Order: sequence, then structure tokens, then C-alpha cells
Amino acid sequence: MKSCRIDKFIWSVRLAKTRSIATVNIAKGKVRLNNALVKPAKEVKLGDEINIIKHNSTFTFKIIQLLDKRVGAKLVKDYLLDITPLEEVEKLKLYQTAQNVYRGDGSGKPNKKDRRDLDDFINNWE
Repeated sequence: MKSCRIDKFIWSVRLAKTRSIATVNIAKGKVRLNNALVKPAKEVKLGDEINIIKHNSTFTFKIIQLLDKRVGAKLVKDYLLDITPLEEVEKLKLYQTAQNVYRGDGSGKPNKKDRRDLDDFINNWE
């Protein structure tokens, strides 16, 4: 196999849960091929770099080998090399930590009393 569509490749190496999610992310500009915006039907080749933007971090992967079907998680390392700088991984961890500060896990959305307390706090701020 000489080439593969980028949306199918991203799905095949488990960078996206479904092909439709991969296509939407490409269309939104969250996926770049060799630092250039692409369309979902763009063909990838060996040695190409895929950049995926997740929240505030950019993850970079290099294509080692092309494939024609989805592979198991343990086999992904045979097709893709993660060359993401450590700073980008740290940025994502910091973002996730900051998001967890707002509300604890499992607490759900604020109830009526929580909203009233927030409104009172904001109105009495000055």
C-alpha cells in the first residue's frame, strides 16, 4: 500500500474514536499534515508528520508505516511514532488540572441553591 487517506489513517491508529470524528476534527483545522491544513481525503505517505491539537496542546506523530485497516492498541507503535515535545504534554496536564478545580468529579451541574450562592457572591463582590 503506497498511500492512505488521512481521516482513515487517524482512525486506524486510534487517534480518533470514529472515522466521522476524525473527519470533523480535520475539517475544524485541529489536524494538520506536515504543518499544513488539509482536507479529510488527503493522502498520507511514509515520513509525514501529523499534528493534532487537543485543548491547548499540539501532539505530533510521524508515520512509520501505512495500513489499510484498524489495528489494536498494542500494534499502533508499529505504524506511528510519537514525537511530541515534553512541554506540550505538560501543557495538557496543566490544563486538565485547572479544569478539575472548578467542580469535583461526579458533582454534576450546580443546583438551585449553588446558583443562588454564586449570584449572591458575585453581586456582593463590590
